Amino acid sequence: MDNGACSYRRYLEGDEAAFEDIVNELFDNLVFFINRYVHDLPTAEDLAIDTFTELIVHKRRYDFRVSLKTYLFMIGRSRALTFLKRRKPTVPYEAVGEPADHSFEELLLREEQKQLVNAALSRLPEEMRIAVHLIYFEELSYEEAARVMKKNRKQVDNLLYRAKKELRIILRKEEVLL
Repeated sequence: MDNGACSYRRYLEGDEAAFEDIVNELFDNLVFFINRYVHDLPTAEDLAIDTFTELIVHKRRYDFRVSLKTYLFMIGRSRALTFLKRRKPTVPYEAVGEPADHSFEELLLREEQKQLVNAALSRLPEEMRIAVHLIYFEELSYEEAARVMKKNRKQVDNLLYRAKKELRIILRKEEVLL
């Protein structure tokens, strides 16, 4: 998968529907990524919209050296950090949603485990949380995550190693069996 680069080429050639394809494919992931910084879903949505707006306004800035997803995440991160410099977050967001084909007990147990893992993740330093999110939730490569975080690959690797170690300690203290 090209993460939107092919669609963006079509958009640059005049296919307006191609931009809609990009938004449909990447918007939700971008919102959740930005939300990891701002902890306010409506604000994250606004910043994601601003990110896509920048892609429209500055059509030729994207040079296809990285995936479009990585490029958008880099812009989104920058927008989120700028937002945080200007204003403090107010409302935390908790991810919700499970398929309906599980028993009530399974859903309850999974939701409780998710809350414990999210609580453990929230106790990690910010850079570790971001690295975990990019690699495991957004499925970016280490190189792409490094570009988004403005770090090198080894630094991202070290952050993930330390994050896993910290999560094990935190979850053992909470006696969570995953």
